Amino acid sequence: MIAVLLALAVLPAVTGAFDQPFLLDLALRVMILACAAVSLNLILGFGGMISFGHAAYIGIGAYAVGIPAYYSEYSGYIQLPIAIAAGALFALVTGFICLRTKGVYFIMITLAFAQMAYFAFVSIEEYGGDDGLVIDQRSEFPGIINMEANLEFYYVVLAFLLGALFLVYRIVNARFGMVVQGAKGNEARMQSLGFDTFRYRLACYVIAGAMAAAAGWLMGNYNYFFSPEMMGWTRSGELIFMVVLGGAGSLFGPVLGAIVFILLEEMLSGATIYWPLILGAILVAVVLFARGGIEGVIAALERKK
Repeated sequence: MIAVLLALAVLPAVTGAFDQPFLLDLALRVMILACAAVSLNLILGFGGMISFGHAAYIGIGAYAVGIPAYYSEYSGYIQLPIAIAAGALFALVTGFICLRTKGVYFIMITLAFAQMAYFAFVSIEEYGGDDGLVIDQRSEFPGIINMEANLEFYYVVLAFLLGALFLVYRIVNARFGMVVQGAKGNEARMQSLGFDTFRYRLACYVIAGAMAAAAGWLMGNYNYFFSPEMMGWTRSGELIFMVVLGGAGSLFGPVLGAIVFILLEEMLSGATIYWPLILGAILVAVVLFARGGIEGVIAALERKK
């Protein structure tokens, strides 16, 4: 984990020395998706809540940049709080319903809510509908940081990734996180001990939604473009792929999963149009032969030393 984070920290200097701006752009995309994957891992890996609608929060966070910018409001002090609050509110309302179900019903309801959000934004012609919305500048933080400077924006994204990892680490090692993990293993027993597991799981779901919306805010600033396609169910599937590939229920696994997923996507998409088929086969192989994902393989190799 330390090695990967240090590599990300020095990457701008390396790409500048070798004149490879594409690698910096790729790293930005990896880190933003890693932030979203870390938030999903909080509820999926640690909480056992398999959400197939997590990409909806990315779209909500992105539109929290695009809609104010449409009205010439570029202040990051306004856009970022709106993104986090909107993501948390959507998670609170939908989670209150979704968490009353379990198993495949939970998966389908989260997917249904995400599709509702998707079609809601498609139907709003004022903000581009299905064609999306384009902005001409990133969020502004006057006197603190210039988001238009790619180097400064890079370190803002890296800081968000570190913050997401630290927040998840503190949550899962606190009493709150222990209850959420206990409910994943045996909810009835946790309830018999006097814990209102529904409230704990709902709070965890809201935190994850707010974190994913913050990642969406970063994604919106990164792309300068927003469309309902950002919250499609296939995007949620990609986030689940990253979590499982890296190692669900491990702190750094989703980051490793995001790195490997994006690198594989870049290499395979340039080689064949059937790259999703190959990625699918890789995921099947990971599930069958590498329990715990990349993080699990690394841990197994360390135990053999």
